[in-house]
Amino acid sequence: MRPRATPALAADPRFQEIPRERVSDRVAQELLRLIATGELAPGERLPGERQLAEMMSVSRVSVRAALQQLKARGVVRAVQGGGTRVVAAVDELESSLATLVRVNPSNLRDLMELRASLEVWAARRAAERADDARKAEIARRLAVMRDPDRPSRHKAEDDLNFHLAIAKASGSAVYLHLMSVLSDILEDMFSYHRYALYVRPEDDRLFLEDHARIAEAIASGDGGQAAEAMATHLEHVKARYREEDMARDPALAASRA
Repeated sequence: MRPRATPALAADPRFQEIPRERVSDRVAQELLRLIATGELAPGERLPGERQLAEMMSVSRVSVRAALQQLKARGVVRAVQGGGTRVVAAVDELESSLATLVRVNPSNLRDLMELRASLEVWAARRAAERADDARKAEIARRLAVMRDPDRPSRHKAEDDLNFHLAIAKASGSAVYLHLMSVLSDILEDMFSYHRYALYVRPEDDRLFLEDHARIAEAIASGDGGQAAEAMATHLEHVKARYREEDMARDPALAASRA
């Protein structure tokens, strides 16, 4: 006796066919994961297509398709001369911040106050969570700042790179993207600090001593000491802002005497 044929099941709209995932989709998801965890930071340049394909054991076609997906989503963008860079889609916000600061310089002081709170947190977290590679990067950035043969035109750039190394060491993708939002205006701020507020040789010595204490505390893994060292450094900067304000406004200086 032949077995009865199983009747066809009626279609149920709650259950959908699961599509086979393309390799390019998995590559895109992995790159997104690295960006979300901060392993790939805003502004960081990705390896070339061939290198990515070799490291991820996929074809260059899959890598290229994955990068096209991420470009369409505004997560990465092509850079002049070839290659791809991680970005945060915050150009409009950054532009408005830059305008606020440039129209009214007092807004730079507000930004400095906010930055102080954020960077103290980042220094503590970097000390508590950074691996040896991230700590070595902070030490390398400090060594560049200390190089007596380093041209003075790089002072602001080197200072910003030191603080960005701490941001990466914090392991917080959220904090890294906040730094990305502020990237251009931070360049202006660091230039102002290094070429207007700190102009004397003794200023440079104080600046380097502050940064050395921060780096040493992070290297030792002491979160409390790292937070304190960063707070002290940023308090020095804020004090210099106050000095400048009083120099410009004698009435303010008299009120604080």
